[in-house]
Amino acid sequence: MTSFAYYNSPIGKIRITAGAHAITDISFVEDEKPLPAGEPLPLLEQCVTQLREYFEAGRSKFDFPIAQAGTEFQQRVWRELSKIPYGRTICYEEQARRMGNVKAVRAVGTANGRNSLSIVVPCHRVVGKDGSLTGYAGGLWRKQWLLEHERKVSKIPDFGG
Repeated sequence: MTSFAYYNSPIGKIRITAGAHAITDISFVEDEKPLPAGEPLPLLEQCVTQLREYFEAGRSKFDFPIAQAGTEFQQRVWRELSKIPYGRTICYEEQARRMGNVKAVRAVGTANGRNSLSIVVPCHRVVGKDGSLTGYAGGLWRKQWLLEHERKVSKIPDFGG
């Protein structure tokens, strides 16, 4: 069973997809497709509430169950993303180093790009080695907004890993 909800965030509409036991996708969308009629799923409501709290500056961690399909390597990359503290950034090379293989930097970047849980698995916190914004499925302007939002909320004067 798959269920959906939409959340109108300050940076655009977000579609949330849930399976029976976990949130499986959080993506920015340009248009809203009609949702099938049915009972609201508590898991979707919990996700919307926590995303709202994130955008309203009160939440830095999410505690609803998540699951996304991927290879063992992709799962490792996504787990490593989840270790990057709120309001901080690292570069792709640092992420690969933390995973034990600095030469896997391109594969790490590709796996980051396949992350289907925007914001919650914070791929927006990974930047280029020179600090430049690179690659974000939701658009670089959203990545910039998310990083600035987290920096302001956490009162961190500058990004750094």
